[in-house]
Amino acid sequence: MTEPSAAVLDAPSATSATSATSAGPRALPRLPASGAVRALGLFAAARLTGMLAVAVTGWLSGRLPLALLGRSWDSRWYLHIAADGYGARTLHFRPGIVYSDLAFFPLYPALIRALHTVLPVSAGACALLLAWTATLAAALGIYRIGEHLHGRAVATFLVVLWGLLPHSVVLSMAYTEPVLTALAAWSLHAVLKGNWMWAGALAALAGLSRPNGFAVAAAVVVTAVFEIVRRRGRVPHRLWTGALLAPAGWVAYVLWVGIRKGDPLGGYFTVQRGWGSTFDLGVGAARFTKKMLLHGDRFVFAMALVIVMTAVLLYALLLLDRAPLALLVYSGVLLLVALGGSGFFESKPRFLLPAFPLLLPLACALARTARARPAHAYLVVGVLAGLSVTYGTYLISYAHMPL
Repeated sequence: MTEPSAAVLDAPSATSATSATSAGPRALPRLPASGAVRALGLFAAARLTGMLAVAVTGWLSGRLPLALLGRSWDSRWYLHIAADGYGARTLHFRPGIVYSDLAFFPLYPALIRALHTVLPVSAGACALLLAWTATLAAALGIYRIGEHLHGRAVATFLVVLWGLLPHSVVLSMAYTEPVLTALAAWSLHAVLKGNWMWAGALAALAGLSRPNGFAVAAAVVVTAVFEIVRRRGRVPHRLWTGALLAPAGWVAYVLWVGIRKGDPLGGYFTVQRGWGSTFDLGVGAARFTKKMLLHGDRFVFAMALVIVMTAVLLYALLLLDRAPLALLVYSGVLLLVALGGSGFFESKPRFLLPAFPLLLPLACALARTARARPAHAYLVVGVLAGLSVTYGTYLISYAHMPL
């Protein structure tokens, strides 16, 4: 048997966990076709309905809707960083609890600042514009992954389900989850297509967007190592370069904060401990769950527990479906961070928003149901839409808790 060409080597085989259909010239993502346009239209309708509900409750309670979406909780930290840089805002609470702006990664505030310099609108408006654009880019990337793996019907349901998650209201806010998900979706799509340079570059940017952005780099690196082992090292330089580039963004920011704090390797994690956030293999979360179950607590905490447990079940289904390795690693790391991290229990569902591959088993099931019994599938989507809009409005308008 003859040795495979370089082009073939650059694209994983059909039996690989990253099965690719093409390894041609590296190009920008193609423009959306009719199926993608339809999926994005449904997604936009879901998110606009949620935003309308937030706007109505805001007006009824005397609050500006754009202020609710653009200046709530973490949004204010990003706007402060965009305006004044790092170090301008630190909040001291009880001993050992120090909220430093160094905990927030730099990509989103840098984009806000850059856009604010060229547009004659407020920084808050720029932050929302970036988030909404990133949300649509993420939805398109998610569609492309679903289409590549299972076809248009599954891809459409995958996008719609992502837009109807209980915490999907965050996708309409000035938060970083849309930016991370957009970069993650297109990086993972590049891995599935064998475009390693794009995968690595986008993973590096994802690592600059959020602390859990390293999940994208982990997916790229682990999948690249799998390919190197499978091919016994006979891989093109693009694979090596993409794998080395993938963790660069996350590592660079963590080291920069560490150097600034006088502890290159541990400084960033000291900042996170000041926020009460550590990785303790779930000990803190288990204690909190025990307290909540034994003594009762707020509705948001109970919902967070249900959502996290559902995510664990969905990951098990994703494993049973033998999803591509990159999707398993990416979702697994995000789930591990959510399960193993202590502090901000109510925010765990938000941390899982970028874990869209967890929805693949549900999307496949809905696509099968839609072929056999369309009314049943549409009823499920309708119920999810109602729950999403109602709970999202409650979170931002009435819960008065950090998202």
